[in-house]
Amino acid sequence: MGERLRKLGIRLAEARSTALFQLATELPAAVLARTLGIDITIAVKMAVRRRRRLGRLRCRRQPTCLGESMRLPITIHHARLGATEFKVIRPTQPLPHAVLIDHDRHLDAYLDEDAARRLGGLWMLAATSPRVLIHLPMRGNQPPSRGLPEDATRQLDLVLLHHSLQFAPARWKEIRSRLGPGRPRTVTLPDSGLESHAVVDHEARHYQENRDLFHQHLHAETLFMTGSAKVFRETARHFLDVARNGPGYVPIHPSYPYFCTELHSNDGILGDAREIHIEYCSEWGS
Repeated sequence: MGERLRKLGIRLAEARSTALFQLATELPAAVLARTLGIDITIAVKMAVRRRRRLGRLRCRRQPTCLGESMRLPITIHHARLGATEFKVIRPTQPLPHAVLIDHDRHLDAYLDEDAARRLGGLWMLAATSPRVLIHLPMRGNQPPSRGLPEDATRQLDLVLLHHSLQFAPARWKEIRSRLGPGRPRTVTLPDSGLESHAVVDHEARHYQENRDLFHQHLHAETLFMTGSAKVFRETARHFLDVARNGPGYVPIHPSYPYFCTELHSNDGILGDAREIHIEYCSEWGS
């Protein structure tokens, strides 16, 4: 293996893990597997780990503000179950280039610029709409053109909701079946709400009494992302970073054309919830 690494221009003085991660950055998984004589599933896992590590570094160094208000076309739906009426918001236009994948231990979101921007806006809307379910139908979307990990087979819809709603996900399937065409409306999110470099008290997030955490439930092929107004507002920046920086980053980094960020367990925002890796993708299947 040492001779193979030298031929690829990797110094042997480097730590073995650093050298291997450099390979995972520069080579496709199939080529990496053949080069090192390892199973391709191991090569894929190495590439995913490297992508996440680089994504976290980039998102910390590149804060973003869109600098303008966002006009967000939505459709408002109502569904009644017994004596209770539920209000559901969906984006007026579908998000064809948005995919959410369940990997068991974590989740991956692949988005183009428009989907990342609108998802950031809907994330902000969830912070100001505590009595509403925000539904993003996307489990039937085509994945990005480039290859995904072999276990990327289970696609999900997404629902955002405030924890005070105390919604039972078991009711969702029936509610979803009762949603009609809805009433179109356009909401305007002010630029002050779209700042992605707002001051965040990271220390307070680890206090025992902290209630500003995300919790997740999975039901009816849908991920329910439940949180407080504060945690939705503070984490919308991840999607806005991808929308702002992804399109410019990918063309000038052909050896590693991935711009990504993450809702990470070390950030102190995940309660009963898995990490979500968020990645910009510019090329999609038909």
